[in-house]
Amino acid sequence: MSMSSVLRDVRLGVIGILPIALAAVPFGLLLGSEAVRRGLSPAEISLMSLIVFAGSAQFLTVSIWSHPAPWAALALAAFLINLRHVLMSASLSPKLKHFRSSQKALVAFLLADEIWALNERRAMIHQITPGFYFGTALGLYVIWLAATIAGTVLGETLPAPETIGFDFVFAALFISLVTGFAKTWRALPVVISSLAASLLFKSVFGGTGFIVAGGLAGMIAAALLPPEQKEAP
Repeated sequence: MSMSSVLRDVRLGVIGILPIALAAVPFGLLLGSEAVRRGLSPAEISLMSLIVFAGSAQFLTVSIWSHPAPWAALALAAFLINLRHVLMSASLSPKLKHFRSSQKALVAFLLADEIWALNERRAMIHQITPGFYFGTALGLYVIWLAATIAGTVLGETLPAPETIGFDFVFAALFISLVTGFAKTWRALPVVISSLAASLLFKSVFGGTGFIVAGGLAGMIAAALLPPEQKEAP
């Protein structure tokens, strides 16, 4: 692949992720400010965003942070809330067979819900290229890192997202991403099964396990669907 093609795919990836990345800015600001309130230094929370890059796990870590830090509890909580990455990785893996091993390692590090969803949509019409994937990933990564650093500087001057209506932004974005997959009726039972399982698990058990429950239910529903009939030429 020529360099111009690679750069074109990178540009498409960055443009595709930009609206989602900008919607993540208020949450990055909130994470940075909350971390400072909890006693973490700007350098520590910046390093966390640099080497962890997992918004939900970072929020959970900051919310239960204390001195001394409960390392076992932090590790277990981060592991449980990130179990969904196993499902996302399994979904993407068949579409990345042309990636080199070193690229796949970087794919795993940079994987996030928004990046997964955007690349799954891309795979419906085009092959996922390294340029496109890393364009989406680095676009979100850089903006998230910058937002958390800015949050440590602004500190307690920032309002809570729910007070200005930003708490629903991510939910709205994910709804729009899901509707992008729903090209035929086959998506409907998958979405309904996933939603029902998530709501049931959340109402009965609470916690963050509803994420994995919803993902597993959706996978089972997809596996039980009859094979798609291809139209004759």
